Amino acid sequence: MAALLLRLAAPLQAWGSSSKFNIRTTEREPTKSGVIGMIAAALGIKRNDDPEKLVPLSELRFGVRVEREGKLLKDFHMVYTGSLSDKARRHTKSDSKNMHLTERYYLSDAVFLVALESDNKCLLNRIAEALEKPVFPLFLGRRSCPPTLPVVLGMRDDDLLTVLRNEESLTEKNNSSKRIIYEVHNGGSVVKDVPLSFSQMHRQHGYRMKKEEMVLPGEHDPFEEL
Repeated sequence: MAALLLRLAAPLQAWGSSSKFNIRTTEREPTKSGVIGMIAAALGIKRNDDPEKLVPLSELRFGVRVEREGKLLKDFHMVYTGSLSDKARRHTKSDSKNMHLTERYYLSDAVFLVALESDNKCLLNRIAEALEKPVFPLFLGRRSCPPTLPVVLGMRDDDLLTVLRNEESLTEKNNSSKRIIYEVHNGGSVVKDVPLSFSQMHRQHGYRMKKEEMVLPGEHDPFEEL
């Protein structure tokens, strides 16, 4: 059993799980589908590749510790929905019907510690190497959100929950309690957040369960020895 630790930090992040139409929301912390999408990009897996390539990644146990919550920001974008031939006439008044105002939400200055657990250390090592030398550019939820370095923090020979509870804080002079959100097999809340296909024509997600608790990073619990 091992856990690969990632540091996800950037001026802006966006982790949508239920965005529809012209409103693009973000969760308060990274989603499993978003992180697996970033790893798939690092490994060179394309959106329309065989979905079976995602299976080993989707089977990784996933957890997050919130190092810094960040602030919620809202931005406005004009999106053009016409065909390529229409774009040549996009400056004409008659083409305004194809222009849409969208609202997009971001997390500003947030920092997260992500843990990926597996019995397959070779897979975790391959992921770590790919994230350090990615085939495609990395981004935190949206293409406009590249991460700051370092992304890979290394491997820990322990289970995901123990690592998230005991790893030292990533933010200086911040020893306050932090939220951790981790994947469980039962007894948690159900979320539609397991990537089955990233195809733009047939995007699919499955379900997983998660729990949330508050911890003080690096705190040793003497009762764990009993």
